[in-house]
Amino acid sequence: MRESLVAAAFQLFVERGYEETTVDDIVALAGVGRRSFFRYFPSKEDVVFPDHEGCLAEMTAFLRDSGPTHEPVGRVCDAARLVLRMYAENPAFSVQRYRLTRKVPGLRTYELSVVWRYERALAEYLRGRFAGLRDGTLRADVIAAAVVAAHNNGLRSWLRSGGRSDARAEVDHALTHVQQAFGPDHAPGADPTREPAREPGSDASRAEDRNTGRDADRHADRDDDVVVVVSRRGAPLWRVVQEIETALGRDSD
Repeated sequence: MRESLVAAAFQLFVERGYEETTVDDIVALAGVGRRSFFRYFPSKEDVVFPDHEGCLAEMTAFLRDSGPTHEPVGRVCDAARLVLRMYAENPAFSVQRYRLTRKVPGLRTYELSVVWRYERALAEYLRGRFAGLRDGTLRADVIAAAVVAAHNNGLRSWLRSGGRSDARAEVDHALTHVQQAFGPDHAPGADPTREPAREPGSDASRAEDRNTGRDADRHADRDDDVVVVVSRRGAPLWRVVQEIETALGRDSD
């Protein structure tokens, strides 16, 4: 039934447009009741992304099952490839969804909230691996963001080709840049989790001192900068994210 609802929804989105299609239209075409729809999908937006919850759970389990011998940057790159596999299993659907999200700003915002959850899962794993290291949390967050950006760059190149190019090659090429920048091969013989030594008085040391001072100033400024967002109870996550970005003056696209 879940697959039937997704198929009916996308048929109508193509024929009528996303905004013009209602949940009632979808259940009528699928031949089920509204209660059945909401048993599988909390909102109309969720039917556009029916596979991400399962993929996120798979990624989380994959990272949780990691051992101390797994190289952390390579491990998160492999975790990102699980997302690619999900897209590549159904190229026609993935391309159709990509084109739909380009046309509907609300879906793009929803998609960004999904991407953020993937990034958070990667960052949490890396934070655990870098725990106790200097700048461990910062390093984890930067690498997680880089992995997501590289994966999405390769994925979108494949989607823009209409699914005709080699998806795995596109993503592997992009992730290679992350591994070269942060993995063990970027400094032959070096431990990628070890903080490089800085000689006191060196340019790097002085630059770090200046950056530390600037960071402290920025954090002091932020202490007085408070944003409060009020959202309707039960509002979909993408709508909450959109309201927060609007309050912060950011463009979600």
